[in-house]
Amino acid sequence: MSEIEKYSEKVFEEIKHVNEYGEEFWYARELQNVLEYKQWRRFSEVIDKAKQACENSGNTSSDHFANVGKMVDLGSSSKRNIDDYMLSRYACYLIVMNGDPRKEVIALGQTYFAVKTRQQELIENYEDLDEDQKRLAVRKEMKFHNKSLAEAAQMAGAVTPKDYAIFQNYGYRGLYGGLDAKAIHERKGLKKNQKILDHMGSTELAANLFRATQTDEKLRRDNITRKDEANKTHYEVGAKVRQTIADLGGTMPEDLPTPDRSISQIERKQRRSLISDADE
Repeated sequence: MSEIEKYSEKVFEEIKHVNEYGEEFWYARELQNVLEYKQWRRFSEVIDKAKQACENSGNTSSDHFANVGKMVDLGSSSKRNIDDYMLSRYACYLIVMNGDPRKEVIALGQTYFAVKTRQQELIENYEDLDEDQKRLAVRKEMKFHNKSLAEAAQMAGAVTPKDYAIFQNYGYRGLYGGLDAKAIHERKGLKKNQKILDHMGSTELAANLFRATQTDEKLRRDNITRKDEANKTHYEVGAKVRQTIADLGGTMPEDLPTPDRSISQIERKQRRSLISDADE
Protein backbone atom coordinates (compact mmCIF):
# COMPACT_ATOMS: atom_id res chain seq x y z
CA MET A 1 0.00 0.00 0.00
CA SER A 2 1.37 3.44 -0.92
CA GLU A 3 1.95 6.17 1.67
CA ILE A 4 -0.94 8.16 0.15
CA GLU A 5 -3.29 5.21 0.58
CA LYS A 6 -2.15 4.54 4.17
CA TYR A 7 -2.84 8.12 5.25
CA SER A 8 -6.11 8.55 3.41
CA GLU A 9 -7.34 5.19 4.68
CA LYS A 10 -6.68 6.25 8.28
CA VAL A 11 -8.46 9.58 7.81
CA PHE A 12 -11.63 8.17 6.27
CA GLU A 13 -11.75 4.80 8.02
CA GLU A 14 -11.81 6.52 11.40
CA ILE A 15 -15.23 8.05 10.67
CA LYS A 16 -16.72 5.03 8.92
CA HIS A 17 -19.68 3.27 10.57
CA VAL A 18 -21.16 -0.17 10.02
CA ASN A 19 -24.88 -0.88 10.58
CA GLU A 20 -26.49 -4.04 11.94
CA TYR A 21 -26.52 -5.54 8.45
CA GLY A 22 -22.77 -5.13 8.01
CA GLU A 23 -23.19 -2.24 5.56
CA GLU A 24 -20.71 0.62 5.81
CA PHE A 25 -21.74 4.27 5.84
CA TRP A 26 -20.51 7.73 6.75
CA TYR A 27 -22.33 10.61 8.45
CA ALA A 28 -22.29 13.84 6.45
CA ARG A 29 -21.62 15.97 9.53
CA GLU A 30 -18.50 13.97 10.34
CA LEU A 31 -17.35 14.01 6.73
CA GLN A 32 -17.87 17.79 6.72
CA ASN A 33 -15.33 18.18 9.52
CA VAL A 34 -12.79 15.89 7.89
CA LEU A 35 -13.11 17.74 4.57
CA GLU A 36 -12.52 21.03 6.42
CA TYR A 37 -15.83 22.72 5.65
CA LYS A 38 -16.57 25.10 8.52
CA GLN A 39 -20.14 25.93 7.46
CA TRP A 40 -22.84 23.33 6.90
CA ARG A 41 -24.42 25.67 4.37
CA ARG A 42 -21.35 25.45 2.14
CA PHE A 43 -21.05 21.72 2.56
CA SER A 44 -24.74 21.16 1.86
CA GLU A 45 -24.22 22.89 -1.51
CA VAL A 46 -21.59 20.25 -2.33
CA ILE A 47 -24.00 17.52 -1.21
CA ASP A 48 -26.69 18.93 -3.51
CA LYS A 49 -24.28 18.79 -6.46
CA ALA A 50 -23.34 15.22 -5.54
CA LYS A 51 -27.01 14.20 -5.33
CA GLN A 52 -27.63 15.69 -8.76
CA ALA A 53 -24.63 13.81 -10.16
CA CYS A 54 -26.04 10.66 -8.60
CA GLU A 55 -29.37 11.15 -10.36
CA ASN A 56 -27.64 12.04 -13.64
CA SER A 57 -25.79 8.72 -13.54
CA GLY A 58 -29.09 6.83 -13.36
CA ASN A 59 -29.08 6.15 -9.62
CA THR A 60 -31.69 7.10 -7.02
CA SER A 61 -30.08 9.64 -4.72
CA SER A 62 -32.15 8.58 -1.70
CA ASP A 63 -30.48 5.16 -1.90
CA HIS A 64 -27.12 6.78 -1.26
CA PHE A 65 -28.02 9.95 0.68
CA ALA A 66 -30.38 8.91 3.50
CA ASN A 67 -31.73 11.92 5.40
CA VAL A 68 -31.21 11.37 9.14
CA GLY A 69 -31.87 14.86 10.53
CA LYS A 70 -32.16 14.94 14.30
CA MET A 71 -33.09 17.20 17.19
CA VAL A 72 -30.22 18.54 19.27
CA ASP A 73 -30.40 20.06 22.74
CA LEU A 74 -29.36 23.72 22.77
CA GLY A 75 -29.79 24.11 26.52
CA SER A 76 -32.45 25.99 28.48
CA SER A 77 -35.01 23.39 27.33
CA SER A 78 -34.70 24.47 23.71
CA LYS A 79 -34.00 22.14 20.82
CA ARG A 80 -33.24 22.52 17.14
CA ASN A 81 -33.49 20.18 14.19
CA ILE A 82 -30.22 19.81 12.23
CA ASP A 83 -29.77 18.18 8.87
CA ASP A 84 -27.56 15.13 8.44
CA TYR A 85 -27.22 12.24 6.02
CA MET A 86 -26.12 8.64 6.13
CA LEU A 87 -23.87 8.37 3.07
CA SER A 88 -22.90 5.34 1.05
CA ARG A 89 -19.35 4.98 -0.21
CA TYR A 90 -20.60 6.07 -3.64
CA ALA A 91 -22.17 9.18 -2.12
CA CYS A 92 -18.87 10.06 -0.43
CA TYR A 93 -17.09 9.58 -3.76
CA LEU A 94 -19.48 12.00 -5.47
CA ILE A 95 -19.05 14.53 -2.65
CA VAL A 96 -15.24 14.59 -2.83
CA MET A 97 -15.39 14.79 -6.63
CA ASN A 98 -17.58 17.90 -6.28
CA GLY A 99 -15.61 19.38 -3.38
CA ASP A 100 -13.21 22.32 -3.35
CA PRO A 101 -10.17 21.16 -5.40
CA ARG A 102 -7.94 23.62 -3.55
CA LYS A 103 -8.21 21.57 -0.35
CA GLU A 104 -5.49 18.94 -0.01
CA VAL A 105 -7.83 16.72 2.02
CA ILE A 106 -10.20 16.64 -0.98
CA ALA A 107 -7.42 15.04 -3.02
CA LEU A 108 -6.90 12.49 -0.24
CA GLY A 109 -10.63 11.78 -0.27
CA GLN A 110 -10.51 11.22 -4.00
CA THR A 111 -7.65 8.78 -3.48
CA TYR A 112 -9.53 6.84 -0.83
CA PHE A 113 -13.00 6.76 -2.37
CA ALA A 114 -12.01 6.52 -6.04
CA VAL A 115 -8.79 4.54 -6.31
CA LYS A 116 -8.54 2.24 -3.30
CA THR A 117 -12.28 1.67 -3.18
CA ARG A 118 -12.39 0.54 -6.79
CA GLN A 119 -9.57 -1.91 -6.14
CA GLN A 120 -11.44 -3.39 -3.21
CA GLU A 121 -14.70 -3.54 -5.15
CA LEU A 122 -13.00 -5.55 -7.85
CA ILE A 123 -10.99 -7.70 -5.44
CA GLU A 124 -12.50 -7.92 -1.96
CA ASN A 125 -9.32 -9.30 -0.37
CA TYR A 126 -6.95 -6.81 -2.01
CA GLU A 127 -4.90 -6.27 1.15
CA ASP A 128 -4.36 -10.02 1.46
CA LEU A 129 -2.84 -10.36 -2.02
CA ASP A 130 0.88 -10.77 -2.52
CA GLU A 131 2.88 -8.12 -4.38
CA ASP A 132 2.59 -9.79 -7.80
CA GLN A 133 -1.18 -10.10 -7.46
CA LYS A 134 -1.48 -6.45 -6.40
CA ARG A 135 0.59 -5.39 -9.39
CA LEU A 136 -1.72 -7.31 -11.72
CA ALA A 137 -4.82 -5.78 -10.12
CA VAL A 138 -3.59 -2.18 -10.27
CA ARG A 139 -2.13 -2.61 -13.77
CA LYS A 140 -5.53 -3.82 -14.94
CA GLU A 141 -7.05 -0.66 -13.48
CA MET A 142 -4.41 1.45 -15.20
CA LYS A 143 -5.35 -0.04 -18.58
CA PHE A 144 -9.01 0.78 -17.97
CA HIS A 145 -8.37 4.34 -16.79
CA ASN A 146 -5.74 5.09 -19.44
CA LYS A 147 -8.38 4.44 -22.09
CA SER A 148 -10.68 6.94 -20.41
CA LEU A 149 -7.79 9.41 -20.00
CA ALA A 150 -6.90 9.08 -23.69
CA GLU A 151 -10.50 9.85 -24.61
CA ALA A 152 -10.54 12.93 -22.36
CA ALA A 153 -7.19 14.08 -23.78
CA GLN A 154 -8.50 13.68 -27.33
CA MET A 155 -11.54 15.80 -26.50
CA ALA A 156 -9.09 18.36 -25.11
CA GLY A 157 -7.19 18.53 -28.39
CA ALA A 158 -4.51 15.84 -28.07
CA VAL A 159 -5.66 14.15 -31.26
CA THR A 160 -2.58 12.61 -32.91
CA PRO A 161 -0.33 9.90 -31.39
CA LYS A 162 2.40 12.55 -31.10
CA ASP A 163 0.01 14.88 -29.25
CA TYR A 164 -0.87 12.13 -26.79
CA ALA A 165 2.78 11.17 -26.24
CA ILE A 166 3.54 14.80 -25.37
CA PHE A 167 0.48 14.90 -23.09
CA GLN A 168 1.64 11.74 -21.29
CA ASN A 169 5.13 13.15 -20.82
CA TYR A 170 3.71 16.20 -19.07
CA GLY A 171 2.05 13.92 -16.53
CA TYR A 172 5.21 11.90 -16.01
CA ARG A 173 7.32 15.05 -15.58
CA GLY A 174 4.97 16.32 -12.90
CA LEU A 175 4.96 13.05 -10.97
CA TYR A 176 8.62 12.11 -11.52
CA GLY A 177 10.26 15.45 -10.77
CA GLY A 178 10.98 16.38 -14.39
CA LEU A 179 11.66 12.93 -15.84
CA ASP A 180 9.83 12.10 -19.07
CA ALA A 181 9.05 8.63 -20.41
CA LYS A 182 12.48 8.25 -22.05
CA ALA A 183 14.29 9.25 -18.85
CA ILE A 184 12.16 6.85 -16.78
CA HIS A 185 12.97 4.08 -19.27
CA GLU A 186 16.68 4.78 -18.83
CA ARG A 187 16.42 4.96 -15.05
CA LYS A 188 14.67 1.58 -14.94
CA GLY A 189 17.09 0.10 -17.46
CA LEU A 190 14.30 -0.79 -19.87
CA LYS A 191 14.45 -1.44 -23.58
CA LYS A 192 12.64 0.88 -25.96
CA ASN A 193 9.77 -1.57 -26.59
CA GLN A 194 9.18 -2.31 -22.90
CA LYS A 195 6.24 -0.52 -21.29
CA ILE A 196 7.04 1.54 -18.21
CA LEU A 197 3.84 0.55 -16.40
CA ASP A 198 4.67 -3.15 -16.77
CA HIS A 199 7.84 -2.63 -14.76
CA MET A 200 6.42 -0.85 -11.72
CA GLY A 201 5.67 -2.18 -8.26
CA SER A 202 2.18 -1.80 -6.80
CA THR A 203 3.06 1.41 -4.91
CA GLU A 204 4.42 3.15 -8.02
CA LEU A 205 1.45 1.90 -10.05
CA ALA A 206 -0.94 3.29 -7.42
CA ALA A 207 0.64 6.75 -7.69
CA ASN A 208 0.28 6.64 -11.48
CA LEU A 209 -3.29 5.42 -11.19
CA PHE A 210 -4.09 8.40 -8.99
CA ARG A 211 -2.43 10.70 -11.54
CA ALA A 212 -4.45 9.22 -14.40
CA THR A 213 -7.85 9.20 -12.67
CA GLN A 214 -7.57 12.72 -11.31
CA THR A 215 -6.35 14.16 -14.62
CA ASP A 216 -9.21 12.43 -16.42
CA GLU A 217 -11.74 13.84 -13.94
CA LYS A 218 -10.30 17.37 -14.10
CA LEU A 219 -10.17 17.51 -17.92
CA ARG A 220 -13.83 16.53 -18.07
CA ARG A 221 -14.99 18.58 -15.08
CA ASP A 222 -13.28 21.77 -16.27
CA ASN A 223 -14.32 21.15 -19.88
CA ILE A 224 -10.77 21.70 -21.13
CA THR A 225 -10.65 21.90 -24.93
CA ARG A 226 -7.10 23.10 -25.69
CA LYS A 227 -4.18 20.70 -25.74
CA ASP A 228 -1.79 23.18 -24.10
CA GLU A 229 -4.23 23.47 -21.19
CA ALA A 230 -4.58 19.68 -21.11
CA ASN A 231 -0.79 19.30 -20.95
CA LYS A 232 -0.58 21.88 -18.16
CA THR A 233 -3.35 20.12 -16.24
CA HIS A 234 -1.64 16.74 -16.53
CA TYR A 235 1.63 18.22 -15.26
CA GLU A 236 -0.05 19.99 -12.35
CA VAL A 237 -1.95 16.88 -11.25
CA GLY A 238 1.24 14.80 -11.43
CA ALA A 239 3.10 17.42 -9.41
CA LYS A 240 0.29 17.51 -6.83
CA VAL A 241 0.48 13.74 -6.38
CA ARG A 242 4.26 14.05 -5.98
CA GLN A 243 3.87 16.82 -3.39
CA THR A 244 1.36 14.72 -1.45
CA ILE A 245 3.82 11.81 -1.39
CA ALA A 246 6.51 14.19 -0.12
CA ASP A 247 4.20 15.65 2.56
CA LEU A 248 3.47 12.14 3.81
CA GLY A 249 7.14 11.18 3.94
CA GLY A 250 6.81 8.66 1.12
CA THR A 251 9.38 7.51 -1.42
CA MET A 252 9.46 9.38 -4.71
CA PRO A 253 8.30 7.15 -7.59
CA GLU A 254 11.63 7.36 -9.43
CA ASP A 255 13.37 6.05 -6.30
CA LEU A 256 11.12 3.00 -5.91
CA PRO A 257 12.73 -0.32 -6.89
CA THR A 258 12.01 -1.86 -10.29
CA PRO A 259 10.55 -5.38 -9.86
CA ASP A 260 12.58 -8.30 -11.16
CA ARG A 261 9.66 -9.56 -13.23
CA SER A 262 7.44 -7.68 -15.66
CA ILE A 263 3.65 -7.88 -15.68
CA SER A 264 3.76 -10.09 -18.79
CA GLN A 265 6.14 -12.50 -17.02
CA ILE A 266 3.78 -12.74 -14.04
CA GLU A 267 0.85 -13.37 -16.38
CA ARG A 268 2.75 -16.12 -18.19
CA LYS A 269 3.58 -17.75 -14.88
CA GLN A 270 -0.08 -17.65 -13.87
CA ARG A 271 -1.15 -19.21 -17.18
CA ARG A 272 1.39 -22.03 -16.75
CA SER A 273 0.12 -22.58 -13.23
CA LEU A 274 -3.49 -22.80 -14.44
CA ILE A 275 -2.52 -25.30 -17.18
CA SER A 276 -0.60 -27.36 -14.66
CA ASP A 277 -3.54 -27.43 -12.24
CA ALA A 278 -5.89 -28.45 -15.04
CA ASP A 279 -3.64 -31.37 -16.02
CA GLU A 280 -3.52 -32.78 -12.49
